[in-house]
Amino acid sequence: MQHLVESISALYKKWNGQSPLSVDLLPQSGSERRYFRLHGINNSIIGTYGANIKENETFIYFSRHFKEKQLAVPEIFAVSEDGMFYLQQDFGDVSLLNRLEAEGFTENIYALFQQSLTALALLQVKGDEGLDYSQCLTNAEFGKQAIMADLLYFKYYFLDALRKPYDKQKLIDDFEALSNYLTHTEYKYFMFRDFQSRNIMISPSFGKGQEASVHFIDYQGGMKGAPQYDVASMLWQARANLPDEWKNDLLEDYMKSFENIIGQSIDKAIFRSQYNGYVLIRLLQVLGAYGFRGLFERKAHFLTSIPLALRNLRDFFNNQSVGISLPEFRKVLDICVADEVIEQFTPTQADENTPLVIKVHSFSFRKQTPTDDSGNGGGFIFDCRGILNPGRVDSMKTQTGRDKDVKDFLEQQTKMPEFLNSVFDIVDITVEEYIQRGFESLMISFGCTGGQHRSVYAADAMARHLKNKFKVKVELKHIVQEEKNWQNPLPSQAPKGE
Repeated sequence: MQHLVESISALYKKWNGQSPLSVDLLPQSGSERRYFRLHGINNSIIGTYGANIKENETFIYFSRHFKEKQLAVPEIFAVSEDGMFYLQQDFGDVSLLNRLEAEGFTENIYALFQQSLTALALLQVKGDEGLDYSQCLTNAEFGKQAIMADLLYFKYYFLDALRKPYDKQKLIDDFEALSNYLTHTEYKYFMFRDFQSRNIMISPSFGKGQEASVHFIDYQGGMKGAPQYDVASMLWQARANLPDEWKNDLLEDYMKSFENIIGQSIDKAIFRSQYNGYVLIRLLQVLGAYGFRGLFERKAHFLTSIPLALRNLRDFFNNQSVGISLPEFRKVLDICVADEVIEQFTPTQADENTPLVIKVHSFSFRKQTPTDDSGNGGGFIFDCRGILNPGRVDSMKTQTGRDKDVKDFLEQQTKMPEFLNSVFDIVDITVEEYIQRGFESLMISFGCTGGQHRSVYAADAMARHLKNKFKVKVELKHIVQEEKNWQNPLPSQAPKGE
């Protein structure tokens, strides 16, 4: 990681004439790209590293093209000679999803969604003008081939993983019919491809009466396509879980903006019908992604998102029509949204009457392993000493597993994420059983050499996982650190409610 910091700092110095005052590593998202915030005297910018040079080139080309048209995208300041590093405008850390989760379904949040959709329509129509689609990362157009790819993604990574019987050839025939139907859309402009509230950054207003401004990121997967797809992606995002009234009203708002920008009226009935088809495509593509990341890569966050996506799909399927008869497809979707399938992916969760308390400890193997004073015995002890020790790095010797440098080291330079995913799989089986059977106590302990770095990080991660997934009571104790009367420099980094 240090060589990436040095390279991005060198690019900053070449662009700005002096080195950054400081460089922060930002949390990694779903991609392999790495982001840094570089601080100057009066401002900050975002530095990006990506090993996929073609992806970088596409993002940079799109950004420069859109910026010339004064659209809501970041300015690109500098690009390294090898094409792996670039500097871009910093829009801050607050996304539309962050604002929604913090404030709820308020008039102010509705206005931000409305504003985002107007900016989207501008990006789609104005951004399409003069755009060289040969620069696209994958397909130049979201046509039949791309639609089929999304449907097959759902089939292979989610549907087939259910191991439920269906007629494969009839389903493929229905896929063909749906993709043909959606390909013949009247309007095709720039399609963002992943337009969701997580990719919309919100800059605060700085004066009375001024609107907060919206900005877009992560559109490098864009191509030419139907504008309805992006609207469907935003309004039916499972994590946002917008009320039906908002979805309907925001679609109306978007259509008005779209009409104003293209300078002509649209057939709203046809537009809505095709919009519904793209909602279905998007919901299935998301399920395919959750299936791949969760069922095949065993990433807990994506597994817990599957029930949300399935309920979203059921809500859509029960209340909307795609305007075309697809009998086998309908049968398959009935299978996917059945109560038993949703329950299969929905973790058992504690409620106010659940007696279970889980004690999570970090400790040092140089000292005594924790003892269970509940009288039940048992539980889990995990040995973290197989993970590379950040305590061997001079700058981190006096830090703990709660400090940013240590967390970055463990997440980016060790197999701690893989280790914890396996640990979660093992522990989850017992926690579900204990909740269902009304058991009162379980102890989970993580040990390392000194009880300071790896075990502290792992215990915090376990406590956070248990609270998020099972809503269960957790008592977290860092034995060695409490003996030292350690004062955590950033208490807010600890899991809530510990």
